[in-house]
Amino acid sequence: MDKPWFKSYPKGVPHQIDVEFESANEVFEKSCEKFADLPAFSNMGATLTFSDLDKLTHQMASYLRNVTGLKKGDRIAIQMPNLLQLPIAVFGALRAGLVVVNTNPLYTAREMEHQFKDSGAKAIIILANFASQLEKVIDKTEIDTVIVTEIGDLLGFPKRYIVNAAVKYIKKMVPSYTLPNAVSYQAALRLGKTKPFPKEEVSGDDLAFLQYTGGTTGVSKGAMLTHRNIVTNMEQIAAWMSPKLRDGEEVVITALPLYHIFALTVNCLSFFKIGGCNVLITNPRDIPAFIKTMKETDFTVVTGVNTLYNALMNHPNFSQIDFSKNKISVGGGMALQKAVTERWLSLTKTPLIEGYGLTEASPVVCCNPIDGTDQVGTIGLPVPSTDVKIVDEDGKEVKNGESGELIVKGPQVMKGYWNREDETNKVITMDGWLKTGDVAILQEDGFFKIVDRMKDMILVSGFNVYPNEIEDVVAQHPSVLEVAAIGVPDDKSGEVVKIFVVPKNGEIKKDELLAHCKEHLVAYKVPKQVEVREELPKTNIGKILRRALR
Repeated sequence: MDKPWFKSYPKGVPHQIDVEFESANEVFEKSCEKFADLPAFSNMGATLTFSDLDKLTHQMASYLRNVTGLKKGDRIAIQMPNLLQLPIAVFGALRAGLVVVNTNPLYTAREMEHQFKDSGAKAIIILANFASQLEKVIDKTEIDTVIVTEIGDLLGFPKRYIVNAAVKYIKKMVPSYTLPNAVSYQAALRLGKTKPFPKEEVSGDDLAFLQYTGGTTGVSKGAMLTHRNIVTNMEQIAAWMSPKLRDGEEVVITALPLYHIFALTVNCLSFFKIGGCNVLITNPRDIPAFIKTMKETDFTVVTGVNTLYNALMNHPNFSQIDFSKNKISVGGGMALQKAVTERWLSLTKTPLIEGYGLTEASPVVCCNPIDGTDQVGTIGLPVPSTDVKIVDEDGKEVKNGESGELIVKGPQVMKGYWNREDETNKVITMDGWLKTGDVAILQEDGFFKIVDRMKDMILVSGFNVYPNEIEDVVAQHPSVLEVAAIGVPDDKSGEVVKIFVVPKNGEIKKDELLAHCKEHLVAYKVPKQVEVREELPKTNIGKILRRALR
């Protein structure tokens, strides 16, 4: 089948890209040289320039190679929220030739143990707030190098000591722990500074990250992302955004955690390449503090997920944010609801553009154009050098407009799952196509639209019902703040639709809500059960967990 999306491609965006860089290290070094005096990352009132980052990652890489005995290809876990210490740790590890294992700070001891054992991590850089969890499992892992940092470590004097003391003694956010061989982050940097930087040559085929999936289809698996995978996706994103973004001029609000693949590639790497500054939000759930930071920042780009945009708009101080310099807002990680995108445009006068990706694709596969031709409710067009098609259960391509599984092929597709050839073979075909597990359609104009996750589909009397559609309708009711739809067993129809709703103002009339659904949905799609809750379970990036509700 031909590629109908080419006719809708944005002006100035190439269909194919030439990858300029061999590795993420090369990108890093070129940007540090080109944008030396510009700000690269800011957090809690402190800023690191590209030159600062170059020096500090030298020190971290030197410590990791000269002092710890780690060698090229060894895995190092990094476990902290968005702090200035995080990009230093990541780029320092990559420059030392190590493989970064990004770890969610909110993991339980059980989840940490699985990830550390599965990856074979030999070292970890961890925030002190979570060190007590590490203490519980470290003896069951191969980790023998532990670097512990505190929240204020890079905030300068005297703020560093004030913040660390407040977090530890006033807020009591650091449970006591015993890790006898641990060294402090500051000590590691000091020791690294006294030794020569051992530059390590890495190739595009070398692993850069073991990026663990959320485990929604079973045990959490490590996607092997090579330097080529990551750099290619960075180049694809940069090319897609090139009509509006300018080198050395952009400031991106980074509320999604950098340990998540979305922010890692879209925010950290892509903006690093063009000399942009990442404004790191440590705790995006603290909406008042988040809004305060946005009010104080001349930002040009915002990234987030549907629930984050919704939470921002529903705070009374949101109207105080100046969006006059904002060029674009980008949503991913979960479907954007029409009610949210329309309200965002109305309030900010800037478009909210939906993209689509998955960990196994580094992650971006498709994105809506940023030239004003975007289509709300779609995931847009494949990014350059990417093929996408919709297939049936037998792997045969379906006609435009018919639903099937979305599969993708491109240089950003992972090498495979770490030490899981059987799982790799389930999702990557012999000829290199990655099965996403998402049900989608291809429109005649080339735009793709996600219908839903295959595993989340609800079967009502033989009819397929997709939760995204139900949620999109319910979210348009003025009394609804958040919603999630699942299927529950039913003696007559096999399954019926159940919705969980969070009211916007503390209460909701179920009969009015169901009347709204009946107006916009065919009878078998109308929810038969409604449960009102104060909040819905979410992942670390704010994605609603339907499986937890099930």
